[in-house]
Amino acid sequence: MPKLGIAIVGTGMIAAVHRRAALLAGADIRGVAASSPQRALEVAQSWNVPRGYRDIEEVVADPQVQVVHVCTPNHLHHSMAQAALQAGKHVICEKPLATMLEDAAALAALAAATGLIATVPFVYRYHPVVREARARIAQGELGPLHLIHGSYLQDWLLDPASNNWRVDPALGGASRVFADIGSHWCDLVEWVSGERFTEVSAAFDTVIAERSADTGKSFTTAAAGGAMQAVASEDVAAAMFRTGAGTLASLTVSQVSAGRRNRLWFEIDGARASVAFNQEDAERLWIGLPEQREEIFVRGPGAGSAEQRRLSVLPAGHAQGYGHCFEAFVADTYRAIEGERPHGLPTFEDGMRSAQIVDRVITSARTRAWTAIG
Repeated sequence: MPKLGIAIVGTGMIAAVHRRAALLAGADIRGVAASSPQRALEVAQSWNVPRGYRDIEEVVADPQVQVVHVCTPNHLHHSMAQAALQAGKHVICEKPLATMLEDAAALAALAAATGLIATVPFVYRYHPVVREARARIAQGELGPLHLIHGSYLQDWLLDPASNNWRVDPALGGASRVFADIGSHWCDLVEWVSGERFTEVSAAFDTVIAERSADTGKSFTTAAAGGAMQAVASEDVAAAMFRTGAGTLASLTVSQVSAGRRNRLWFEIDGARASVAFNQEDAERLWIGLPEQREEIFVRGPGAGSAEQRRLSVLPAGHAQGYGHCFEAFVADTYRAIEGERPHGLPTFEDGMRSAQIVDRVITSARTRAWTAIG
């Protein structure tokens, strides 16, 4: 089949990740759009791609583009993904689909109505040992679930001199830390456990009241000195959930936990066994067993579930990580465009579900009350 023509909207860290994954999946990058036409031309030249698009309208008007990757700040996702779908383009859109639940729901409905492939990079689903955990739970090896617990901790905003567009609710949305990283944990745990959250009690806290007025790229060294400004979004959050099956789940999220880079961790405890996963040690799945026994399942193509084997593209002992997850996700999206049905591919329906959870978490934190999710 001919190569898919794609355009990337955005030029930040995550756009570069999309670019690499698209190239490895065999796509033809037709061009890039940025915060300005001049910036788009500069990046197009550095990426060695044919076009620097003036704006999203020029992107979706290009007949050589079949897929649009939306990698912009959050407040632009809805309008750009909508424009691409309405122009008949398949879409990969960074989460959140929108900063408002109703807009995310409208995008999911539009994607369904058009029949186009529209996906969201909940790529932690693509760690091979995560697939192993899901398979074992689905096969009943853990028995009825007793408890789900975990955290997602980062430290890139620990320094008050650190700031970024995500901190501004006008650009990032009403929630920062929960919407940014808590949403990943919720998607992952619902998908792995097979149980959906039905109610939540949550609390937010802003522990750094002022940050530098100067913003920079995500996960870069903060610039010292300069004016400060008040912070309106949360630095830390905690949430207690109950699933439809009655299982309690607890989550702690933070972007101010010293020494924690991207520690997405969960444990799911059942009547017969437990499983635990740490994204910073993604080669291993911990398995707890009765009678003071435990096991470690090591990622590799020679054992475990079919999906674990499929995604283990390197031999055991040769570490895989986040980049491989993203590459597998993009490749699966392109396979879906070609008519396949890859297992576990996160779509706009999953993006809308994430927006629903975030919306209910925000409501609970504001009202200090248990809140139905639906």
